[in-house]
Amino acid sequence: MAKDQLIIFDTTLRDGEQSPGASMTRDEKVRIAKALERLRVDVIEAGFAVASPGDFEAVKAVAEAITESTVCSLSRALDRDIEVAAEAIAPAPRRRIHTFIATSPIHMKHKLKLEPEQVIEQAVYAVKKARQYTDDVEFSAEDAGRSDIDFLARVFEAVIKAGATTCNFPDTVGYNLPFQIEETVRTLLTKIPNADKAVFSVHCHNDLGLAVANSLAAVR
Repeated sequence: MAKDQLIIFDTTLRDGEQSPGASMTRDEKVRIAKALERLRVDVIEAGFAVASPGDFEAVKAVAEAITESTVCSLSRALDRDIEVAAEAIAPAPRRRIHTFIATSPIHMKHKLKLEPEQVIEQAVYAVKKARQYTDDVEFSAEDAGRSDIDFLARVFEAVIKAGATTCNFPDTVGYNLPFQIEETVRTLLTKIPNADKAVFSVHCHNDLGLAVANSLAAVR
């Protein structure tokens, strides 16, 4: 893949649905997915398949309807999440599993109750598990914006070795400013020895009204 290629990953059907009043039926999600495909969106994140039977059916319906774009399901770094995601996206000609685990100190300590080394082990395990179902695996370091950059580099290096083809930096709590995102992405690309083996992406939240600015800063 050319280094200057920009890949558009749309999460309207998953993260967008978390906006108040924005919940969608299965048929509405299929209609939106078809519109995104007509717009030549590269990757459509159809949902979080394990979240509910309704989400599973919606992801599966999108996978059955889309032929050109890659169809993706989110999953935590857990066996059942990954297995259900794989089943839901199976009908799609191009499919991706997007697995994640938190990497910030506050999330590791209070939410996951795991030590940093355990988080790396779980991330690697999840990527290897996902690779059993598809060659297209994305890994996200949840709350990357508040994570230690040296630890983040270690996590990304490990998951790339495990088979991740895309590494995503999510500003989960909308915490970062454009100059911080640009500096962090630039630093990560120099710190990770196998960075050239994966695509790097960002997922920016709009809490401070800076999601677009942060995304553009990362691309720079």
